[in-house]
Amino acid sequence: MSSEAINGSPNTEAIVECVPNFSEGADREKVEEIVRAMRVDGVHLLDYSLDADHNRSVVTIAGSPEAVVEAAVRGAGKAAELIDLTKQSGAHPRIGAADVIPFVPVSGVSLVQCAMLARQAGLAIWRRFGVPIYFYEAAASRPDRVNLEDVRRGQFEGLQRDSLKDTRRQPDVGGPELHATAGASAVGARKFLIAYNIYLPASGSTEAVSLARSIAKEIRASGGGLFGVKAMGVMANGRAQVSMNITDFQKTPMTRLHSAVTEIAARHGVAIAEGEVIGLIPELAYEPNAEWVRQTPQFDPEDKVLERRLRRPLDWP
Repeated sequence: MSSEAINGSPNTEAIVECVPNFSEGADREKVEEIVRAMRVDGVHLLDYSLDADHNRSVVTIAGSPEAVVEAAVRGAGKAAELIDLTKQSGAHPRIGAADVIPFVPVSGVSLVQCAMLARQAGLAIWRRFGVPIYFYEAAASRPDRVNLEDVRRGQFEGLQRDSLKDTRRQPDVGGPELHATAGASAVGARKFLIAYNIYLPASGSTEAVSLARSIAKEIRASGGGLFGVKAMGVMANGRAQVSMNITDFQKTPMTRLHSAVTEIAARHGVAIAEGEVIGLIPELAYEPNAEWVRQTPQFDPEDKVLERRLRRPLDWP
């Protein structure tokens, strides 16, 4: 499939980003083996990170649509080979070894076209590796699967049971039973998502984690908070953390989110500590003089802004 076939214009290069999340955050050797499996001509490695507390790794790749699809499929297959969900757990919700695989338009590609790529990738993962697929967000085939939280309800263990008893919980492709050790994968298409965490200064005491959960409840969209914000309070690296996803950074910029968390914490007599950005952000979301940037240690836009990283991708492990 040529770039022209994807975007309809011979003058615009079609670039798709894919940000697969894998349910392994402690074993670097396993994660790097998965990343190596994703090396395909036409695909750039932009970022990958491990989080042992959440037992999760996040990989960011970008390139031509057909090459990115192939890289994502290979990564899912290697994850199914190496990760056994029956022998591990993590703080982060998960249903599969390759838990979520979102396709994101960067240039020359629409969200609808990314949904088509997601469908193509999901079918290939099932056919090659026997891992069932749930389609979500823009690729969802049913309204009750647009939200990832609804797809992941019950996690691997609950979905493993429910998919056999409830037709409404069966996969879109494959199944009805999940893969015995690799579960299922949620494959979708979405706009840019920013993963942003803020730590609280106290150690990971019960009170600090409770405050993180209270802040998360107040700011997340589902509780009447900020538009496009998903949040939860967790223990990470021995500290209380407000873990957030921004699904629409133009309607809710990072400055606004940072200010909201700061204000809520201040009402409880707490000044927030440092923040961290997981993965990359688009150029439009970067605010050079913003307080959130100053409070994010070692934030280098040359490394953390997608468009800049595309010009200087990482070496494959």
